[in-house]
Amino acid sequence: MKRGNGRKIVVGMSGGVDSSISLVLLKRNDWKPIGVSLKFGTWNDKCNAKRENSCCTDKSIKTAQKICEKYGCKHVILDVSKNFHEKVIKYFTQSLKNAETPNPCIICNRYLKFFELFEYAKKNKIDYIATGHYAKIVKSSKYGGYFISRPKDRKKDQTYYLAMLPQECLPYIIFPLSDIKKEEVYKMAEKENLDFFQKIAQSQDFCFVSEKSLYNFIEKEVGATAGVIKNTEGKVLGKHIGLAHYTIGQRKNIGLSGGPYFVIKKDLARNELTVSKRKKDLLKNKIPLNDVSLTNNFLNNEKINVKAKIRYQHKPAKATLDVLKNGMYLLTFENPQTSITPGQYAVFYSGNLVMGAGQIR
Repeated sequence: MKRGNGRKIVVGMSGGVDSSISLVLLKRNDWKPIGVSLKFGTWNDKCNAKRENSCCTDKSIKTAQKICEKYGCKHVILDVSKNFHEKVIKYFTQSLKNAETPNPCIICNRYLKFFELFEYAKKNKIDYIATGHYAKIVKSSKYGGYFISRPKDRKKDQTYYLAMLPQECLPYIIFPLSDIKKEEVYKMAEKENLDFFQKIAQSQDFCFVSEKSLYNFIEKEVGATAGVIKNTEGKVLGKHIGLAHYTIGQRKNIGLSGGPYFVIKKDLARNELTVSKRKKDLLKNKIPLNDVSLTNNFLNNEKINVKAKIRYQHKPAKATLDVLKNGMYLLTFENPQTSITPGQYAVFYSGNLVMGAGQIR
């Protein structure tokens, strides 16, 4: 990590162990951190079991305040719930209406979280921001410019969710945990007597709506119209309860006997769900993309070789990326990949460098 030489830096403080140890490391490297906690908000409905956004509960923000007090840093709370609703929840809703599977974390990082931190920094004449993400920022002599790169702790690698950040912001972002493993972070917290951190498994819910409330969210905000379920030969097998309730590759809760069946296609125009008993029907190797963001415009309208991930837990696979005449892009995998899901994002890598990302169509 570069030394601060007494400069101020805005630190996104969730109250978790990663952002807290990031602040500690910045202090050690002669930065003057200002902790900023963002209050995101939730889906505001009485049936939502999640009363607080899991990324910014009152308890976690109080923890962030305690950390800042302990290390003599200013702490600020910014209520960004209105922007969160406009940029993230509305996107999430529209994506479901389009029969897609949304990825709110990528959208939040791109349009909200880092934007708000930089806005606060700009208003206070501060150049740099930092977060507790497991990622690196590196300058590439080969491609020119700055790139997000994979961190030391590959198990915690969060570059997938950061892939859409604007290239012009990268020189001013610091990830203090880039060369540290999670186990080391816990040891540092123990050494610093931050004994209120516990190793708790993270919830798999969306941060603004609970899993058990998702059905109600779809019924109220998206609108779900029943339609037919067909097999790949066109035979009607039953009825679905609304396309927004399903995702590509889904095996459970389809409502058909004689399975297992896999969801392989959602047809919005016909309001039809296509399923198959053959898992191989989920395999594809050509993926059209739009909303493509390329770091430093490295492509130059030429087909290039990359490794690509089609979801966070997906192992990067060899592929080529090509520009189509209509402004779309085509990602072609060397070997077919399973459960390619419209609405999700494909992220491209060259070695450890993130070269860009695009939305799967």
